[in-house]
Amino acid sequence: MGKKKAALSRQLADIDIRLLNVFKAVVDFGGFSAAEIPLNLANSTISNYIADLENRLDMHLCDRGRAGFKLTEHGLVVYNATVELMAALEQFRATINQSHHRLLGYLHIAFAEHMLSVHDSCMITALQAFTEMAPDVEVKISTMSSDEVTTAVQNKNVDIGVTVLSERFNEFESLALFSEEMLVYCAQGHPLFNQEEISPQELQHYHFVESPRLMRGREPHSDMELWNKTAIAHHQEARATLILSGAYLGILPKHIVSNWGLNNKMKPLFIERYGYQNPFKAVRLKKGTNELITDVFFQCLKSAISR
Repeated sequence: MGKKKAALSRQLADIDIRLLNVFKAVVDFGGFSAAEIPLNLANSTISNYIADLENRLDMHLCDRGRAGFKLTEHGLVVYNATVELMAALEQFRATINQSHHRLLGYLHIAFAEHMLSVHDSCMITALQAFTEMAPDVEVKISTMSSDEVTTAVQNKNVDIGVTVLSERFNEFESLALFSEEMLVYCAQGHPLFNQEEISPQELQHYHFVESPRLMRGREPHSDMELWNKTAIAHHQEARATLILSGAYLGILPKHIVSNWGLNNKMKPLFIERYGYQNPFKAVRLKKGTNELITDVFFQCLKSAISR
C-alpha cells in the first residue's frame, strides 16, 4: 500500500499566504459573514477562498450552518500554524528592515466609518509624511464600525486602528486625535418633529435605534438606560436610514447630518442634556507585530497633531 501524498508537498506561494490570511480572519471574527467588512470581501468570495484552501491542503477546515461557524480539528491545527507563520513572516520583515535601514512591508490601518469628515488634517498630514519616509511600504486602509476597529486591532488583523474607544483596553497604546459631537436626532414624520415642548420623560414612550454608545453599560447619560431600543444599527448610514423613516429616534454625529444635507429633515433634541463628544484615538497593541513600521507612523501622527 502506497503512502498518502502530503497535502503540502510544494513551497508556499503568495496565493497560499493570502488564503491563510483570509482563513485566519474568518476564525478571528467568528464566521464568514462577520469577516466580510474587515476583509472587504463578499461572503461568496470568502467561501470560495476557504474552499480553495481546503483543496490545496486536502483538509476540511470548518463547518458552518444553522449551528454557526465551527472549526474542525484540522482547522484548529491549520489556524494555530497560520498564527505562527504570520508571526515568523513579520519577524523576517523586521529583521530585513533593520539590516537595510529602510522600511519594507505593509501598514494596515482601520478607520471608524466617516471619520475623515470630522477632522482630516492630522491624519492626511501623517499619511503624507509617512509615505515620504517609507515609500516602499504598502499602505492599506479599511473602514469599519468603531467596535469592529477595536476587534481588528486586538486580533492583529490590522496594525493601527483609528476609532472611539467605548472602554479601557490595557493592551493598547493610544494617541488622542480629535473629537466629534454626537446628538440625539428626530426626523420628519416622527410625532416629536413638530412638537415644540418636549420633556425628557416623553422620550421613553418612543422607539430608539441602538448604537454602540446606547448598549447597556455604555450610555453617556443615565436617562438613556430607560430608552426603548427596538432596532439595532451600529453603522451610521443604516442608523440614519432608520431615523429618517420617522419611526425611530437615534444618535448620530452632527457633522454627518450636516455633510449629508439632512439638517432640514432632522432636528436634534436636548442638545445640552444628551449631547456628548466622541474622542477619536489612534490605537495599536503594546506588544504587537510590525512595530518598526507602526513606530514611524505614530511619530508622523504625533508631529501632525503638534502642528
